[in-house]
This record gives sequence, structure tokens and C-alpha cells, in this order.
Amino acid sequence: MKLTFNIDNKTQPDPFIFEDDGKFYLYVTAMDGVEAYESDDLFGTWQYVGVVTAFKEGCDFWAPAVIRIDDMYYMYVSYYQDGKRPLRVACSTSPLGPFTEEKALYDYFSIDAHMVQTDEDLFLWYVKAGSTNVPGVRIFVDRFIDPYTPEHDPKEVLVPEFDEEKFTPACVDGKVWYTLEGPYWFQEGEWQYLMYSAGCYQDDTYHIGYAVAKSTDGNLKAVDFQKVKNNGAFAPLIIKNEFEEGTGHHSVIKYKGEYYAIYHGRDYAKPNAEGYEEHRTARVCKLTVADGKITAERYEDHV
Repeated sequence: MKLTFNIDNKTQPDPFIFEDDGKFYLYVTAMDGVEAYESDDLFGTWQYVGVVTAFKEGCDFWAPAVIRIDDMYYMYVSYYQDGKRPLRVACSTSPLGPFTEEKALYDYFSIDAHMVQTDEDLFLWYVKAGSTNVPGVRIFVDRFIDPYTPEHDPKEVLVPEFDEEKFTPACVDGKVWYTLEGPYWFQEGEWQYLMYSAGCYQDDTYHIGYAVAKSTDGNLKAVDFQKVKNNGAFAPLIIKNEFEEGTGHHSVIKYKGEYYAIYHGRDYAKPNAEGYEEHRTARVCKLTVADGKITAERYEDHV
């Protein structure tokens, strides 16, 4: 189901849902800075706020994520500047910014952050190129000393392995590029869940999958996640269906005792001779989460 917004002709790629003091906030990818929406009801009308970052330079702000630590709000986002795209962090005293005191976290291409706080420490899930022979990006986790300071000892957690995880038609040195991205971690009971998106957002095989670990260990670098498969084969949780395509990058919220995924997708696109035109919008579906399994209940126009 598509979320409802008070403004037309806006898109919401890479939506990150955040609840604070009973109010809901949604942060999305945009060209000139992270854009935000707010609502008193997850299923109500979302109000467009505008750009909430205060960075003076850069463009093409990707996949923001926000966490509250004590009375401060920290935003993790990557954007393009001076030929580089490292993850950055900025802070604010309000969930609607302006987010300032910006700092680059890494000196290499890094995207799709999800900062979490366990009973042991702060951990950043994110995406960068990997160390295996498969060209592409995959999911890592790094411990943080404080919201601004990584240990710089990331652990590679999930790697691509299926044809459906190819980012076609991109190639590097004549080899197909693979993409495993958009990590989102949460824990329910004695199980930890690591959801992700994979493939190319323009392809039919673009999807959301997940991995699990039966563990309550707060040291996320010590947890061994296993990708959920169907007898060893590709097993997407959310993928193109009869009423939407381009289903991918997401976040998760527990609302009135139920889990929901907030993800982007597209209505079926008309052919465009000029090439791809952005029209991913934020959508919601209910998740059933139990005993190391997730199922998604998707609907076109009702809850």
C-alpha cells in the first residue's frame, strides 16, 4: 500500500522510518539534501517538511538513517562531493534538523547506513565493496566508539551469491557487478534479523531478502547471520508482483504491536524513450515475525 502524502509529484526513494515521542518521521533520498516528512499516524497523511540537512556542498544525498542517542539526533547519509561518496554523520537537537556538525566516517565509497544501539555498544550496518572475487558491494558491520567515531575494523556479514543479485548492466573490468545493500537490523526475542535489498532497482529481480541469527549477543560483530533461502535457492521476501515493481530499499517499524516494512516501489512504468525516470514512492506492508521467519503481507490499497 502506498503511503499518503500532502504533496504531489514527489518521490520517496530509500525511505527511513523513525518514531520519536509518538510522532513519525520519514527521511528519503533527494538531490539537494535529505528530504523529510512527518505524521501523527503511520497510516495517515504525511506532511512534507523539506530539506533537513544543512550541508553547504555536495549533491545526490542517498539513503539517510536517523538514531536518537540521549537528547541528540544523528543522521547517517552519503552524498557525492569532490569525486567521492563516503558515509557521513551529522547531528541535531531536533528530528527535523537542521543536521549540522558534519563528519566523513570513511575515506572510501560507503552507503546505506543503519546505526543501532545494543546493550553492548553502537554498531553501524553499511555497504561497501567486498574482499571476495565477486565484484560488487555487500553488507558490513562496524563498532563505533561514539556516534562520530568508528573503530575502522568492519566485519563482512553478507555477500552476493545469486544471479538475481546482479546489478545489470553495470560491469567492472568486464565482470558483472553484484549489489547487496540497504541493511536493516532488528531483534525480536531470541532471534536477530538482518533485512537487505539486492539487485538493480530498474530490474524485475530487484528485491528485499533477509538473514537470521538465533542469538541475543549484543556484540553484533560476533553474530553469524545466515541468508534465508529456499532449499539453497533464491528466496525473496518482497519482489515485483501484479501491482508494483522496483520494490527494494526499506526500513522497519513496530507499530501497535505489529511489524511493518516501509519500502520504495513503483507503479508499473510506461516505456520512456529518454531512459529511466525516478518514480519510486514509499509504501508499507505488514510483516509477521516469529521464530526466525518473516512473511510479508502486501496489499494494493488497503490495510
